Amino acid sequence: MRNRSLGKWKLPQPTDLKADDDKEWLPIPRIARIVPFGYKQDPDDSHLLLPIKEELDLLERARQLVKQYSYREVAQWLTQNTGRTISHVGLMKRLKNEQNRKNKTSILRYWADYAEKAIQKAYQIEEGRTGARTDKPKEKADLISTG
Repeated sequence: MRNRSLGKWKLPQPTDLKADDDKEWLPIPRIARIVPFGYKQDPDDSHLLLPIKEELDLLERARQLVKQYSYREVAQWLTQNTGRTISHVGLMKRLKNEQNRKNKTSILRYWADYAEKAIQKAYQIEEGRTGARTDKPKEKADLISTG
């Protein structure tokens, strides 16, 4: 069997990406000292971070690229195409934190839906009861004297 070169892999360039104009990135509150990749500090409000659409769009693309390339290569690609530095460790932490938040959100939504269904079922059972007693039963002495 011959060893054949697979050639060089080239990460796609930002011009190769299709535009996602229907997405709107929203400002977020600043909760840490460091401004995360894809955001900049609002000049009017120091407690608010404004999104940088180009960086966030490229970060979304990077999420797909890490399935095929290493974090180090994708971080270097992001740095070259945005002009803003991000390390491979920073990229990995950012993507894993977002995935953890997404998983936690879906679990909490599932449990909220489950609890809502249980509450509705309890109301149906309570309303559907017939002949139920709401007062306390009489004592034995009261039953003998009246009987």
